[in-house]
Amino acid sequence: MAGVVLVCHPQRVDEYRAACGVGLTTSKVAAVVPGGETRTDSVRAGLGAVPPEAAVIMTHDGARPLVTPAVIEEAVAALTADAGIAGVVVGHPMYDTVKVVAGCGEVTATADRSTLWAAQTPQVFRAGPLRAALDAAAGSAMVATDDSALVEQAGYRVRMVEGPRDNIKVTVPEDLAVVEALLAARGRDVVEG
Repeated sequence: MAGVVLVCHPQRVDEYRAACGVGLTTSKVAAVVPGGETRTDSVRAGLGAVPPEAAVIMTHDGARPLVTPAVIEEAVAALTADAGIAGVVVGHPMYDTVKVVAGCGEVTATADRSTLWAAQTPQVFRAGPLRAALDAAAGSAMVATDDSALVEQAGYRVRMVEGPRDNIKVTVPEDLAVVEALLAARGRDVVEG
């Protein structure tokens, strides 16, 4: 059974529950729960609302509004096709040169971009390893910027699958103009296609 657990700012839970029709049979959103101080805290809160029998859990940032059903399906298919992995991360190879920079602004190294990928969401996991990784992180000071880092740190294997570069994250105001342009282009493709 598939369902969505939405994690949001604690002060907006009632607003999101109403907007999503939580409790109605027509709603795909099974629960809306308050997030925590960190990403890991928020994922842990969301996982608390996932039924224990769930075998596969996907995490996705609301800040990536351009994800498509095809990207989600590919990530889930990659996980189910390889029993030896605990998770799948959507991303793409880096094409920018990446510098390691000290606090004073001095470049201390240039990373080999041939091995670097930019991680996106969705990230799809087998439930057991994700739950174990979150439990392990609860007793440590580890701060993760994505969920796969916790699963990797717990000793599980994670695989990357290439996703579209337009699955961008809205982080700064300038990103909204890019999203609007991409949505307009998608609209033209649908009309012209």
